[in-house]
Amino acid sequence: MNADKLRTVDDWVSYYRHEFGLPVTERGGFVMLPVTAEVAVVHLPVARAEKVRSALQQRRTGGPMLARQIRWSFLAEPDSRPEAQIMAVLDRLDIGIPSAGSAVMLPTGLGRWTREGCHWVTPPARDTKLPPLSAIITTALAVGTGSED
Repeated sequence: MNADKLRTVDDWVSYYRHEFGLPVTERGGFVMLPVTAEVAVVHLPVARAEKVRSALQQRRTGGPMLARQIRWSFLAEPDSRPEAQIMAVLDRLDIGIPSAGSAVMLPTGLGRWTREGCHWVTPPARDTKLPPLSAIITTALAVGTGSED
């Protein structure tokens, strides 16, 4: 499939499913990626997200990342859910982990400007395994931002 020829939300749903193996759906005219037992998401403030991305890439464990104006979203394999004490620390640092049953909107374009106000920093790839949720969380806690930590 050629992304330049995709015109409708249904085209993009088919593209994400076929090209990347993501279990996306159409909801309200948007492409939505449900958070499930197979796909987790971590939302991070941009400054911390950039450091996490760099650290994960150095370890060759990076994965797909979406950018929005003030937060980036990392797709992950949900290997474990943090305990309540860790969740409290994550909340304090403005790091969010949506629960199963929620969903994340994906862009209907591969360029920087999409109608959804987000773009892929690192697009998904079919044969690339998602990094473990625990690795993203551990890295996010370790890198800090240099200001509030």
